[in-house]
Order: sequence, then C-alpha cells, then structure tokens
Amino acid sequence: MSSFTDRLSVETAGQVRALLERATAADGVAPVSEQAVLSLDSASPARHLVDTRDGVVTGYANLTPGHDEHPAMAEVAVDPQARGRGIGAALVAAALAAGGPGARVWAHGDLPSARAVAARLDLSVSRELWQMRRDLANPELPELTVPDGLEIRTYAGPSDDAELLRVNNAAFAWHPEQGGWSESEIAARRAESWFDPKGLFIAVDPAAPERILGFHWTKVHYDENPPIGEVYVVGIDPQAQGRGLGRLLTLAGLRYLDDRGLAAVLLYTEGDNTAAVHTYTRLGFVRFHTDIAYSAVG
Repeated sequence: MSSFTDRLSVETAGQVRALLERATAADGVAPVSEQAVLSLDSASPARHLVDTRDGVVTGYANLTPGHDEHPAMAEVAVDPQARGRGIGAALVAAALAAGGPGARVWAHGDLPSARAVAARLDLSVSRELWQMRRDLANPELPELTVPDGLEIRTYAGPSDDAELLRVNNAAFAWHPEQGGWSESEIAARRAESWFDPKGLFIAVDPAAPERILGFHWTKVHYDENPPIGEVYVVGIDPQAQGRGLGRLLTLAGLRYLDDRGLAAVLLYTEGDNTAAVHTYTRLGFVRFHTDIAYSAVG
C-alpha cells in the first residue's frame, strides 16, 4: 500500500472512479460522498491513499484533514472483487492514524461489512447522518405561500456567489463538510452536468434585495433509474432564523422538483438535528437509511 498523496495521476483517478462505480452497483449505495469524488480531479484539501495489486487499484481512502474543532474525516471503498482480504480494515486504520486524534471514517449505509471492520478495529459510533425520502405525489405537497416582506427568486449567476458563501458559511459554521466553503466549491458544482440555476432558490427582502436571507439548492440525480431529486443544501442566515424560511424554501424546491416530473426526493440531515428532522418530517419525509461515522474508542 502506498502513502497518502495530495493528488492522483489521471490514470489512477480514472481507476478509482471505476472502482467507486463497481462498489456502488454492488452495494446499492455510494461508498464515498460527492465531495470526495470531486476531489479526485480538482484542487482540494483532501488526501488520497490507494491499495494496488498487480497494477490495478483495489482499494481507495479519501481523507479530509481536520480544522478548528472539526476532526479529520475519511471515506473508504474496496473493489467488490477484492473484498475479504483485509484491504478495507488496513485502509481505515491508515486513514484514522493519518487523520490524528478524533479522526472519523464514514460508513455510508452502515453495511454489514463496514460494521465488521468497525468491530475488528474497536471503533465506536460518533455521528449519524440520515438520508430521508418522500414520494412527491403522496402526501400531496402543501401550497406555497410567500408572506409579505419576502421574495423567492432563483440564482442570478456568479454575482450571487459572495452572498451564497456568506450565508452558507454562517449557517454551517458547525458542520465539518458544509462549512468553510470558498468560491471553488461553488464553481466546481456549477460546472457539474446536473447544475440548473432554475433549481437554486434564494430568499431576499425586497427592501434590501442585495442581501440573501436563505437559499435552497436542489439537485437531480440523473444517474438513478428513475431519476430522483434532492434537497441538496438549505442554508438560512442565522440573523434571519425564526421566520419560517427553512420550510418555505424547502417547499419551493420540492414543488419545482415535482414540476420536473420526478417521482421522489431525498435529503441528508444530521440524526441529532432535532429542528431539521422535525421540519422535514412535517413535510412528509421519512428516514430511508443511515450513514455512520466511526472513530477510535478513547
């Protein structure tokens, strides 16, 4: 096994992408996040570790270094045909060691194989990320009523980026992945084939339209069969909390995804975020599966 590196060669990145696709097909859940996939080809703080056998990549670990009070986060994938050889456990152990004290590793879908690795390495659960879903036809979506003093519009282009970043980083200052975005994070997502400016909803006060109060960024997973929508990011300026903007913006995006002819929509939320879970439950979402972050005991 090689050591962690800041960048992968084009050939190795291609092999990792192919491995991730095979793992997704075999498990029914992607082994790493979108952020990890984007880091394969673009400048990113993430570091990479590959396990190679006979010139072929059989395992991959992605490590995002910790910052401030946030611990390092790792994600690991093993080629389905190479499992049962201890590759996953070795990659997880290496990532946690490189990440330093408090480092965590994601188990997307909390599959039995991940639980087995966690038991083998004596890891404990440190975080739960819920995927929630709802059918867009049932229950019927509520009507969208925008109160006086608010306006809902869509993304106007890069001129919105500075305000989007301000609101995002204020709303998610506590979040290890979503907080601390820079212009490159927005630019990378704007360059993705799924990006649709009509699916990025922004709330403003008509009396001060230059200041964003909150936003809802939707996404459509065209690679799913059938395609499924996503409540990708809902961010509310902390100074605008208490005005019902989370529900209002979420509903605006849901109605947009429904108009696109999609049958269902998903979202991710922290399992211990009681307010968010309550809001989404009232909008008809139910828990679909859980991602678990493990860390070393003690």
